[in-house]
Amino acid sequence: MNKEPITLNGLNKLKEELVYLKEKKRPEIVNAIAEARSHGDLKENAEYHAAKEEQSYNEGRITEINDIIARANVIDVTKLNNDGKVIFGSTVFLENLDSGEKINYKIVGKDEADLKNKLIFFQSPIGKGLIGKNKNDLVEISTPAGIKNFEIKDVKYI
Repeated sequence: MNKEPITLNGLNKLKEELVYLKEKKRPEIVNAIAEARSHGDLKENAEYHAAKEEQSYNEGRITEINDIIARANVIDVTKLNNDGKVIFGSTVFLENLDSGEKINYKIVGKDEADLKNKLIFFQSPIGKGLIGKNKNDLVEISTPAGIKNFEIKDVKYI
């Protein structure tokens, strides 16, 4: 069983989702199935089939989250000494040397990754290009959109 790195925040969000799916969503679906059953013939009952499909998705997600939690290797960077090195869980403040744009990313596991919220997967091109580098390093990263040049302005373990 391969351990998957995850931040403490990511693990807590997964646990919250699991509680919601088990304690709120599951009973709602069971009630929807019971309601649909009461309408009679199940072969042509679209409500019943939709509720069963939703149940299947919900149970699959519960299984998936349980698996992720079982394989979780929680990394809490706030307890580590910050020596300016980019590591899993660190927040990296960058300047794009081509555009002058300043941006920051938190390097996270695949289940937490969300580019809109500046959470990047450590195995993504940018994640791989940053891990192991240090504050003030110049970094050239090959991305699907082309070569990007960054300067690491700061690294925080927050």
